[in-house]
Amino acid sequence: MADRLTLKDYFFESRLILNRSIVLLVFAGMLILVLFSRLFYLQVVSHEHYTTLSEDNRVKLQPIPPNRGLIFDRNGIILAENLPSYRLEITPEQIDDMGATLDALAKIIDIRETDRARFSKLLARKPAFEAIPLLFHLSDADVARFSVNRHRFPGVDITAGLARHYPHGELAVHALGYVGRIDEQALKTLDPSNYRGTTHVGKIGIEKTYEELLHGRVGLQHVETTAQGRVLRVLERSPPVSGRNLFLTLDARVQRATEAAFGDFAGSAVALDPDNGDIIAFVSLPTYDPNPFVNGIEFKAYEALQQNTREPLFNRALRGQYPPGSTIKPFIGLAGLEQGITGGHSKNYCPGYYTLPGNTRKYRDWKRTGHGTVNLHDSITQSCDVFFYDLALSLGIDNMNSYLRNFGFGRATGLDIVGELSGLLPSREWKRRRHDQAWFPGETIITGIGQGFFLTTPVQLAVATSALANGGRMLAPNIVYAEQAANTEVLIPHLPRPRETISISEQSHWDLVIGSMIDVVHGARGTARAIGKDSPYRIAGKTGTAQVFGLKEEEEYDADAIEEKLRDHALFIAFAPVDVPRIAVAVIVENGGSGGAVAAPIARKILDAFFEEPEA
Repeated sequence: MADRLTLKDYFFESRLILNRSIVLLVFAGMLILVLFSRLFYLQVVSHEHYTTLSEDNRVKLQPIPPNRGLIFDRNGIILAENLPSYRLEITPEQIDDMGATLDALAKIIDIRETDRARFSKLLARKPAFEAIPLLFHLSDADVARFSVNRHRFPGVDITAGLARHYPHGELAVHALGYVGRIDEQALKTLDPSNYRGTTHVGKIGIEKTYEELLHGRVGLQHVETTAQGRVLRVLERSPPVSGRNLFLTLDARVQRATEAAFGDFAGSAVALDPDNGDIIAFVSLPTYDPNPFVNGIEFKAYEALQQNTREPLFNRALRGQYPPGSTIKPFIGLAGLEQGITGGHSKNYCPGYYTLPGNTRKYRDWKRTGHGTVNLHDSITQSCDVFFYDLALSLGIDNMNSYLRNFGFGRATGLDIVGELSGLLPSREWKRRRHDQAWFPGETIITGIGQGFFLTTPVQLAVATSALANGGRMLAPNIVYAEQAANTEVLIPHLPRPRETISISEQSHWDLVIGSMIDVVHGARGTARAIGKDSPYRIAGKTGTAQVFGLKEEEEYDADAIEEKLRDHALFIAFAPVDVPRIAVAVIVENGGSGGAVAAPIARKILDAFFEEPEA
């Protein structure tokens, strides 16, 4: 009975329960303290830090690309504009079968393999919720066909934007250049913060040189997004600043007339205002249409341009380097007068060839029978080579190099288009450095008629001609005369950039050379007299013919017997009117033959177009 009756120690059990409860309460209190400490840290101590992180997850910055500035000629004719353009975009996350969608779209809209390839590259790089362009520049018919079938293509849409367009096509493309898609190479030189959202950039010409002005400043907008990054609404917007409009010195009407004057010939012509260096016409032929380059020219079309033996992509006006031929004779004559080596009445006899002292090799004149007894005036007017062979030898290569450099030969003109070459004005030091050879007297005399190593660019030759026209003032040519901020009427001019003035010891020297150039066109025996017969204004000019390959001593040049690409280049420089020159011109016709017969008539057409009153 005693075994079955066990007395409990209630006091002990109560103490045990109390102790356990105290321990649990202390532990729970500690947990609560830790929790509140963490909450205090997150909500108070680190409030600013975590607020910023939260906003970054909820609010995103989106770039708003600016509208590109427009380009006009000097008379306000638009040369580069932005036109409304429709493009087809696909949002990948809304597409179940991308291949099937593309195939179905191809049945109603033409989709090239190049379009698919570009789309595939973008598809791999961009997030699935972001719309990716498939086609650009949709026609109205394309837009209409898709709109009718829009219900069949969830996730596919047409958006409107602005695209660069050149309304005159090929006109002045070597001056204007074009824009194209931003590639990896361009990204290395661009400010990434200012080009967020921009897809195109200037590639060549004015579009590239003035990219910073034309592009403008990117805008930004704060948008609320989902966790996946999809935009819900716009919270704040900072508008973009449109690019500046550019007004060029080019005259579109004269530019068009100049390009037409060449006919089927390849070559270049540059016309400028000798008073301030403004480029009036800037021509390189053949030319090409820049519009296909804007959104990516087809490979076959680009390959055809590259493989064209007439090189339409080559900017001859800026980068073409040609022997100046006899167009250099007025400058050489002026050097001879200034250095006292020849005078206005000094005479030489031209038998049709020239020999160096102690040498039997004959350096031929272009006129096999010779010019007889001639002075400097006659030699410029009739383009006598023998007179200038002798004058060049007397001057020496060092004096010629020094004097011709004053007129800008052998150095870049500073034209505000990227990519200019400087030509080549030879010297003893240059030949020793380049060929590790001594300079020979025979090289001196052919330099005196613009042959041998001597090379010039069309723009360089035009600048030198303008210095003859304006009395020796060298100007850096410019092709942009003003800029204009968007939504304003105010033009901010680009001032002329003078370089230096060529000093002349006697005005009579200048007058003699200019007078001789006038008689080239208006004299009875001038080599370009055919273009001066019915001219309502007086022209000073000089013809030139530059050999493409050398002839043997007794070999005669026969244009009909050789390939066209080996025929002489035809050149002509001129300015008019003589009394108060308003335009200076340099024309180079590749493989054109005679400067007087081919290049001079082209120059006359350029001058006529310039002086012709434009239609109201």
